[in-house]
Amino acid sequence: MKQTSPEGTNGIDAARAADNTLAHTDQNIEQNTAATTADASTPTTTQPPAPAPAPEKKRVRMSRADRRKQLVGVARELFAAQGFDGVSIEEIAAAAQVSKPVVYEHFGSKEGIYNVVVDRELVTLTELLSARMNIGLPEREVLESIVVAVLDYIEHNDDGFRLLVQRSPATLGGDSFSTVIADVADYASDLLAPMLGRNGISPQYARIYGQTLAGALGQVGQWWVDVRQPDKETVAEHVVNFMWNGLRGLESQPRLLTRGGH
Repeated sequence: MKQTSPEGTNGIDAARAADNTLAHTDQNIEQNTAATTADASTPTTTQPPAPAPAPEKKRVRMSRADRRKQLVGVARELFAAQGFDGVSIEEIAAAAQVSKPVVYEHFGSKEGIYNVVVDRELVTLTELLSARMNIGLPEREVLESIVVAVLDYIEHNDDGFRLLVQRSPATLGGDSFSTVIADVADYASDLLAPMLGRNGISPQYARIYGQTLAGALGQVGQWWVDVRQPDKETVAEHVVNFMWNGLRGLESQPRLLTRGGH
């Protein structure tokens, strides 16, 4: 047998290695080509662009007077709905979109802003009543004007009325609405004194009748602010009917039948 030299053996091995390298290269090319073809045949899904972030709302810079007015309006709604004890400075600040120090800067405390809110409502109601209390009108018309004025206020300022009839903390002066009723009672007493005199009743008792009328009107208002039925005109008609005709039928010598009166 013919002997193969070491050099020949090495040449054969090198040739075989080269053949293997070429085979692997061809296989890789085929795989890459197949992958490229598969990618080309697969439809490409285009993702929609992400929506742009909404621009941040810039806080409107208010004048000091406008900011104070805004805070009073926000606090008015909160106090009317939740009462004094149910509202915190944090809630007022959050509702107005300001920091707590801003509220303190304007009013000093929760009591401070509450007093401002109540005082403004008292002014609104008393001015309305004063405008309707024309002493020059006939007595019945004055009575009608007072009744309608209170119901008008409730109709257009129900939040304010609810706030006034709430019993305020003793440190804030007590019941604000009682102050209004006391003013109405004073006016009604002065109005009724001459009428009582014509019926043989001493004017010194006018205060009793004035308080009775004002208190009854206040109670009707507190009832009607929630039910709103019947309508305002109907309520006013019946309240005036009760009050006026009760006054027209006054006895000069009042008596209690249950106490042996005759």
